[in-house]
Amino acid sequence: MDPRMVAVVERDGRRDEVAVEEPLEIRVDGAALTVTMRTPGHDEELALGFLHGEGLIDGPRRAGPTEDLAANVVDVAGPLARDPGARRFYTTSSCGVCGRGSLEEVAVYAPRLGDGPPVARALLAELPERLAQPAFARTGGLHATGVFSADGELLVLREDVGRHNAMDKAIGRALLDGDVPLRDRVLCVSGRLSFELVQKAAVAGAPILVGVGAPTSLAIDLAVDRGLTLAGFARGGTVNVYAGAERVI
Repeated sequence: MDPRMVAVVERDGRRDEVAVEEPLEIRVDGAALTVTMRTPGHDEELALGFLHGEGLIDGPRRAGPTEDLAANVVDVAGPLARDPGARRFYTTSSCGVCGRGSLEEVAVYAPRLGDGPPVARALLAELPERLAQPAFARTGGLHATGVFSADGELLVLREDVGRHNAMDKAIGRALLDGDVPLRDRVLCVSGRLSFELVQKAAVAGAPILVGVGAPTSLAIDLAVDRGLTLAGFARGGTVNVYAGAERVI
């Protein structure tokens, strides 16, 4: 766990640990593209995962901190795969699509998903318990995304105060490792299943997404449209399958 993820504060006369939230500016070839609120750590992965989820890059790129405000600025090598237009916006840690001007701004840049691996329902129900969350254990204030093999091995785990940031970091890591598209992987998130998480999973080529919480109606619609298996309320040994049940055995 990156030590920058946790801060010590005073609470009721006692020391307490809380999740850190700070802004991160993402630049492309030195030009500012967006500012997002995030938990420090794995910032290069966050930038790459974000750009990939928006259809702005299609593979790994060189990314790193800049000399000015090095801890809170990441510069990614261009060029972008498409013109982002007016896509310079501020993103909070709780909302990955806030501030976008039209439905076209959240269009998914991904083909319909292929068959993907069959996965046992019991395994899907168990995956959240396999999400090792060291920073959450200390603060209670972070979301997590895990990339799993089809047989339930945890391959990548990332935490962040924003659920969409945690997924961006995990997908960014997979990009750098050459594992995208995630054709034979399963993504698992620690919270609810929103449209933006399904979007990011679909663009990354992940055929299965499971979460501890509930899905939204738009998340289900998008999962059906893209052929993605979407499962929620994975807790206590049970799970609900809302789309793509053909992969669940």
